[in-house]
Amino acid sequence: MKDLSPVLRLFWQERRRALIGGAVLMALTLVAGVALLGLSGWFITATAIAGLSSAALAFDIFLPGASIRFLALGRTFARYGERLVTHDATLRVLARLRERLFRGYATPAAAGALRLRPARLLFRLTTEVDALDSLYLRVLAPVAAAVAVAILLSLALWLVHPALAWPVMLLLVPAGVLLPWWVARAALRPNRRRALALEALRARVVDLAQGQTDLVMAGRVHAQAQAVMAADAKLTEAEDALNRLDGRSGALLFLAGQAALVVTLLISATLVEEQAISAAVAAFALLAAFAGLEAFAPLRRSALELGRALLAARRLGPRLQAAAEAPVEWPASAPGTALRLQGVTLRHDGAAEPVLRDLTLHVAEGECVALVGESGAGKSSILALISGEVPLEAGQVSLAAGTPRTVWMSQHPALFQDSLRGNLQLAAPEAGDDELVAALDAAGFSPVLAAMPEGLDTRLGEGGFGLSSGQTRRLALARALLRPAPLWLLDEPTEGLDRDTAQALLKRLQPRLAGHGTLIVTHLRREAALADRILLLRDGRVAGEARRGDPDHSSLLEKLRSD
Repeated sequence: MKDLSPVLRLFWQERRRALIGGAVLMALTLVAGVALLGLSGWFITATAIAGLSSAALAFDIFLPGASIRFLALGRTFARYGERLVTHDATLRVLARLRERLFRGYATPAAAGALRLRPARLLFRLTTEVDALDSLYLRVLAPVAAAVAVAILLSLALWLVHPALAWPVMLLLVPAGVLLPWWVARAALRPNRRRALALEALRARVVDLAQGQTDLVMAGRVHAQAQAVMAADAKLTEAEDALNRLDGRSGALLFLAGQAALVVTLLISATLVEEQAISAAVAAFALLAAFAGLEAFAPLRRSALELGRALLAARRLGPRLQAAAEAPVEWPASAPGTALRLQGVTLRHDGAAEPVLRDLTLHVAEGECVALVGESGAGKSSILALISGEVPLEAGQVSLAAGTPRTVWMSQHPALFQDSLRGNLQLAAPEAGDDELVAALDAAGFSPVLAAMPEGLDTRLGEGGFGLSSGQTRRLALARALLRPAPLWLLDEPTEGLDRDTAQALLKRLQPRLAGHGTLIVTHLRREAALADRILLLRDGRVAGEARRGDPDHSSLLEKLRSD
């Protein structure tokens, strides 16, 4: 149960009153049902007996009749209120849970691990969150309501006659408690196999859909389809095991309930024969015990759901705790300095050697610096370090003060399946249409916008589908312009573009860099030509430096890839 602590804490912190109120309403619904059936049985039996004697004229039918109507209406309203309160509270908690999980998975370590397995992130945020959805609705609230009904029913039967309470306390309650406990333990392994099989199935289907071209070219479509079918077979096997367990537990609970009813009937008949209770009271006891079965029937399903919830909480709990981690905040640099790295050492997880070794560099305000070097020299690692995506092993990093402090434009801008407006407002949520259009115009996107009948409401496909590479970069530039910062980080912003498109983008970008510190990671001559200073990285260190106008500046440019 320790694995459930972060999830239960979130439920308690977010909607404790509504969750408690929902459980109370669920218990009231069940109690009203027990009382309604028991009182109806007593009333019908007592009326029939009174009709056979001279006591019929004195028999009060109004109070029992009014009580039955009250219980019927109360049960209906309690059920409606319970559904309204519990589902509203659960949906609100789950919304908060998803937000916390997104923040948790946005931490550098978690994001890096999931980048290689996007299907796993999808599984965590859908299936496993849905498993936690049932934690309250199908586990906690039904268990609390069943306990309340068991206590009240046992007390009511004890007050009628102590002997009538024993079948409920010795047969029904133990079966309702011990049987779900056994089911929960027995369901852990099948639930684990089911979760692993479902995750594998989703991952393999995603691989089949996204990699179908490569699979066709390699002649591996049939093999991938077989892998999908194998995962589906394992999923079916696990679900069959859970269904068999559900069937056995249902049969055992039914037998325990029927045994309790039989014993209650025998005790009631004995007490009536001994004239310890009336026949009407015996009918009340028997029907109340029968109605009490309703409270315990959902518990076997609750036990199955508990296994799923435990597994989901075990996986998601650490991310809920990690969500509280504060983002990296580098100290402010000296006036006039946009960026300073001093004696920086950086090592990726699992790497034997550091990727950056005692690196020192600085970028002044208004200065453009290009980082060049072979692949693996550490250029992109510097941008990741500045952005807080990787932890610093040694040294110091400082940035110019501002909100935001950096803006990053990469060769693969992240565009979402949303409208143009929605994608732009990621950078400036409060920006109006005039500001958005001005940013698009400054980025050279206006002709594209003019050709779109729906304008800013035009929806993009996944990953910006529907836009060319050049249009995607212009849109990313417009978004960057909406979020001015003292330091611009450019990661090969024109890679993959044709010469004319790249030159047009750089022409738009260059005047926007004035007054900002800029760090460009590149291996292209056209991008490095923007720089006031070029730094050559080799083996995680600065191996060379050249300013504009120096002889080495031209020689470094000549070594870079041309357009």
